[in-house]
Parts: sequence; structure tokens; C-alpha cells
Amino acid sequence: MAEPSAFVLDTFALLAYLQDEPAAARVEQLMEQAVKEKCRLFISIINLGEVLYIIELRGKASKAQEALALIRQLPIEILAADEPAVFSAAHIKASHALSYADACAVAAALYENACILTGDAEFKGLEKMVKVEWLGK
Repeated sequence: MAEPSAFVLDTFALLAYLQDEPAAARVEQLMEQAVKEKCRLFISIINLGEVLYIIELRGKASKAQEALALIRQLPIEILAADEPAVFSAAHIKASHALSYADACAVAAALYENACILTGDAEFKGLEKMVKVEWLGK
């Protein structure tokens, strides 16, 4: 089976990268592929907001702003929370036991025909709906 050509990073994946956790190696590998235009990487603006508030909770607002400046330089396309995305995420959230931010990642993956990159157990049970690549912790 060929490797997917598009990936949606959820909050878990981007935080793993930013905090240089073991799962960061796979995220870095995909970023290298994205720079070479061999795949595309996406994140929902809602998941990006979740990353920033988690960083701010753990430190200071300045750390979140530093992280955002770094993220904007990465080969990750930030997907807007337009009406179709928001309504799709609401529908997914209403019928599955996962956070709204995770539902936004699922909606983004469905829209972009992409694989979700995560280590978050909330995505278990969604593998019939969307492709998931599991990152180790």
C-alpha cells in the first residue's frame, strides 16, 4: 500500500514535534517530505488554537507566540474554520466520543482526503471513517 500523500496533524502530533518527544521523528520525516513536495501537511486552525492554549497554560503567552512564529515557518497548511468545516466537525462530534478539536481534525482529513497523524486514543473507533497513522508516545 502506498503512503498517503496528505496528512492532517492533530494537536497531539504538533505538540509532540514542538516538545521534541519521541513521536516528533515521524512528524519531522513528513515535514522533510512536504518541503520536497512529496506530501502535504495540514492542521485545522482549531487544532492550532488548541496547541497554542496548551503551550500558554504550561508557560507564558510569550511561549505560545514563539511557537506560533515557528509553526508559520513550517511546511504545514493551516485550514480555516469556514462554515462547511465547522458544520462537518459538529456532525462528527455529535455522533462520536471525541473532543470538538479532534472532530475538526477528522473533518479536515475527510475534506483533504488525508490521513490523521496522532497518538490520541480518542481517534480509536474512527478508523472506518478516516485513515489514521498512530504515533508512539
